[in-house]
Amino acid sequence: MQYQANRPGAGALLGAAPLVQATADGEPDLQTIARSHQRSSSYGIARGQLPDLEQLSRADLAQTLEASQSLSGHARPVMETLYDQIRNTHSMVILSDAEGTIIHTLGDRDFLAKADRVALGPGGRWSEQLRGTNAIGTALFEQKPTTVHAQQHYLDANRFLTCSAAPIFDHRGKVLGVLDVSGECGSFHKHTMALVRMSAQMIENHLLAGSFPDCITLHFHSRAEFVGTLVEGIVSFTPGGRFLAANRSAQFQLGLTLAALQSHTFTSLFGVPLSLLFEQHRKAAPGLLELCLHNGIRIHGRAELRLRDQHFQNAREAVIEAPELGAASAASAPALAPVSHPPVVRGPANLPDLQALETGDARMSDIIGKLRRVIDRAIPVLITGETGTGKEWLAQAIHRASACSRMALSRGLVAPFVAVNCSAIPENLIEAELFGYEDGAFTGARRKGAIGKIAQAQGGTLFLDEIGDMPLSLQGRLLRVLQERAVTPLGSQRVIPVDFALVCATNQPLREMTARHAFREDLYYRINGLQVRLPALRERSDLDCLIERILQEEGGPQAPRFDAQALALLQASHWPGNLRQLSNLVRTALAMAEGEAAIGLQHLPDDFLEDADTASSLASAADEPARPPLSMQDTEWAAIERALRKHDGNVSAAAKALGLSRNTLYRRFKSRGH
Repeated sequence: MQYQANRPGAGALLGAAPLVQATADGEPDLQTIARSHQRSSSYGIARGQLPDLEQLSRADLAQTLEASQSLSGHARPVMETLYDQIRNTHSMVILSDAEGTIIHTLGDRDFLAKADRVALGPGGRWSEQLRGTNAIGTALFEQKPTTVHAQQHYLDANRFLTCSAAPIFDHRGKVLGVLDVSGECGSFHKHTMALVRMSAQMIENHLLAGSFPDCITLHFHSRAEFVGTLVEGIVSFTPGGRFLAANRSAQFQLGLTLAALQSHTFTSLFGVPLSLLFEQHRKAAPGLLELCLHNGIRIHGRAELRLRDQHFQNAREAVIEAPELGAASAASAPALAPVSHPPVVRGPANLPDLQALETGDARMSDIIGKLRRVIDRAIPVLITGETGTGKEWLAQAIHRASACSRMALSRGLVAPFVAVNCSAIPENLIEAELFGYEDGAFTGARRKGAIGKIAQAQGGTLFLDEIGDMPLSLQGRLLRVLQERAVTPLGSQRVIPVDFALVCATNQPLREMTARHAFREDLYYRINGLQVRLPALRERSDLDCLIERILQEEGGPQAPRFDAQALALLQASHWPGNLRQLSNLVRTALAMAEGEAAIGLQHLPDDFLEDADTASSLASAADEPARPPLSMQDTEWAAIERALRKHDGNVSAAAKALGLSRNTLYRRFKSRGH
């Protein structure tokens, strides 16, 4: 099955930062502006009212600055560089906190005087609730880069401005603040947003680097020359190899969300032991490592070790005691991973193919039977189901059962499985990362160009996860990929045919979305060859088998088993997080019961026991007959509401508990009219 990329326009790589979205991405998003104007009206703001010039008191501003000290410290050097690039354009650079309060500014003296007239300075508050539609407040609400130009400001008093803002996220996906460039509306330039986005990404990378004083960090990219640049992936681990954090480029290249990465280790992501990094670090002049991602893509990496002396000494001794993991190990990670050291896929699907997923449930057997009939027949597969039901595990199994994968295995290799999380694609990386680019495609581009994700899937499988969250602007480009069956890199006239199997997944109601024009109907019918719905865990009849498999994989044959009382509680659970929740719970219970004969209620997480008590109380109090089962969307929304109540309305904590990104959770709010 062959698919082709839409040929995007030539991009612009500005300053020292790589890879900016190539089209006119500095133009305001009219749908975003319209939504913001509706919110502004609902806040009771009058367009002609005078702006609120009241600023924070000196004491309150000092407290705000102290609370934002880390953000400000990492942002100021980047702001100075950004200001050097816009100097003498009647503009200013602004940093706000997560509430929209301005905490630092740099700018041309003549414009700063005008900005003071609308309190666009330290202590000024620019949330949408106070100022209506404006770049800072709207970027905070939408949690995405936002341009507001001239008349698009809600308040008449602010319409002399043109503003481009990008939110700044920490390593947990929480918004820390906003970086903004504001100027006179006559100074608008579409490249301003590109500069702001890149600068915000620089700040995020600096914040990530300073978040963990005792960690192992890998800087990586599929192109060696990109290691050490703005688009490199950065992922940090504990000294023992457990995942800590990843920047947005790393999430994109790994094809995994922050929530999904929480269950991984260095070895499960890269297929080699952590000791390889220490061995590389011991060399007099270490070069770049060649590693293989869990999806079969070859990357180049550089390790950074910031460890306490004892940690490093222990690691050195571990390497010395295992000489077989020395320099030879680095050479044993080719572009296609050796079969003898396969990438680890955590969870109940850690077996080679579809057979691994047949654990006695009739629905799953029916799904697998259908899939076996369409594999290798150029029929795209669309997997639906609630979050955590194992959509990526199924996609991996489809890939492993394909002819291309079997052929690679016969040669001792693993065919590429390229996973792209459509809800987490950084907007400034979309065109270059997906479609690739040629040498000289834009200012500052690296020599020899770069291959895109679509071309990386050549001869394997392209997995588009969360496709229901793909931006509409990108859906048109993907449709061209599926229609023309070839990729045209940025800055090139060359058409590159590509051949890969296509698997997509979503927990969104795509048919309903097409009816309200939230998803392209033509794309829907392109990806919907065979649609299969994964059953929720509460609907399956093989829970005991799944629990036993996870126990075996995580603890081995000698691991303790659940006693009758604990097992009965697991069987009665509603499992809003499905297989992901089950896997995490079993692993946690095993850790809590280490050295004991059985896993009991005392070894289960408190939040799980609290949810079980609540469900039991409600069931015993109810005197009415059982209600009919909820739809997939209603069930998911009920789980979201429970998570929000449990975490006192904290969206970040609720999203983490559900295994969703915060942006995805906000999209669910909007789809429900909240």
